[in-house]
Amino acid sequence: MSISRRSFNQLILLAGASTILPSISFGQGAAPASGGTLNWVYRVDPGSALLAINTSSGTGQAIGPKIVEGLLTFDFDVKPQPLLATDWSVSDDNLRYTFKLRKGVKWHDGTDFTSADVAFSILRLKEAHPRGRITYQNVVEVQTPDPLTAIIVLSKPAPFLLAAQSSSESPIVPKHIFEKLAPGDGQTLQTAIGTGPFKLTEWVLGSHLIFERNPDYWDAGKPYLDRIILRVVTDPAARSAALETGEADIGDNPVPLADLDRLKQDPNLVVDTTTYAYSGPQQQLFFNYDNPLFAKREVRLAIARAINLQEIVDIALYGYAQVSPSPVSTALPKWYDPSVVAHPFDPTAAEKLLDEAGYPRKSDGKRFDLRLTYNSYLPQGYADVLKSQLEKIGIGIEIKKYDLPTFLKTVYTDRAFDLVVESLSNTFDPSLGIQRAYWSKNFKIGLPFSNASHYANAQADALLEAAAIEPNEKKRWETWSKFQHLIHDEVASVDLVAAGAQIVANKRVKNFVTGSQGLNWSFGDLWIDPNA
Repeated sequence: MSISRRSFNQLILLAGASTILPSISFGQGAAPASGGTLNWVYRVDPGSALLAINTSSGTGQAIGPKIVEGLLTFDFDVKPQPLLATDWSVSDDNLRYTFKLRKGVKWHDGTDFTSADVAFSILRLKEAHPRGRITYQNVVEVQTPDPLTAIIVLSKPAPFLLAAQSSSESPIVPKHIFEKLAPGDGQTLQTAIGTGPFKLTEWVLGSHLIFERNPDYWDAGKPYLDRIILRVVTDPAARSAALETGEADIGDNPVPLADLDRLKQDPNLVVDTTTYAYSGPQQQLFFNYDNPLFAKREVRLAIARAINLQEIVDIALYGYAQVSPSPVSTALPKWYDPSVVAHPFDPTAAEKLLDEAGYPRKSDGKRFDLRLTYNSYLPQGYADVLKSQLEKIGIGIEIKKYDLPTFLKTVYTDRAFDLVVESLSNTFDPSLGIQRAYWSKNFKIGLPFSNASHYANAQADALLEAAAIEPNEKKRWETWSKFQHLIHDEVASVDLVAAGAQIVANKRVKNFVTGSQGLNWSFGDLWIDPNA
């Protein structure tokens, strides 16, 4: 879908008179101004993946925290700060996490927020969330001794559990709404109920979402904005034009990478290319092991040796990435083992491997054909470069382009693909970001952003399970090192690059990032400077 400037302006007019901002002047470091509408241009249709209670979709991570909140938020150093929980402690044996909850918090429908909501949400995340199935795999129960105390009880340690309590990773949803929904159900306008600073008041699939200020928000005086209008604009040229003309105020990965250098010169825009620590970006090429071709390591290795990773960085991503050849992202240096290096780029060796595997070139020059798709959040440049590289060794590539809901169904339900370029971020901890993609127990038809490959390896499972419960950081690093070498040596996947997000914002927009989550936070402290 593309959108004309006229159509975009019509949407902006929905903001009405409340877009008029205060006329008083603020200097550098002045107090935030209240009021106004933030026009947020968004590149994909979120479909029903709005709240991240059962999905790790980027839409749920970015949009959901405006509506629902987690127990904690995180500063730029990924240190936990209070949100729905005001205090927390961990027992000496690392098996009990006690959270004291904020008083006086209400859901958007006026119902009191209590520990029962926390207990329900943690157990629903354990059941239905791609990463939550790992985060909370050892949860025995969530005790609720009183309405403002929740105690997560574990059978084994989970060294990442506290860091998982963000609004984007472990949202707390209202039990009285979600207990009526099946774990895999998507959300609607009626079920998008939270404790957050904004209420979702209008939602037209494929078009726009409108969020209004929550007048009863527990943090008095916030949010500063009156309204957020999120407009789905899938045409990157239209998004660039909207930001340059001021019709849009902010976007996450909103423009073609080729446009960024030009936008950096625009005095009315801020271009932020920071890689925020909570995301741990990583892009990978996964094989569908239901295709018997990929049972042969020679085939997988041939594909790996035909791929020039630097070419992906330079051509597909205009230099806005770094080669990242291990399942642990180079953007997560705490856990990345630098001794894992890319398979040498050598098309001649790749052709020899395919010959030896029993797949010589046929009369048309092809060996076999594969369907290649890619996560809708990613630019098609990934697929274009891979197609060019793989066709040089005689593999026919058909690129299959989908919108996000169709991509998820094709890959994770129908499994109608051979190769997929995914963007499964490592997040802030490899047990959460990586285990989901390689753990045999995380293969489940219909579970998005999980084990798309249908990869199963008992040694990999053992290493993943050991790392997930190891409280000693040195031993845990050693376990992750062994896992990285195993996946790389087996060519279980081809890890490509670490490409972070780019944020483009009008200079009037202040506090658009306040911590390690990038734009995946509430926008409660975001404000618009009327004099910028």
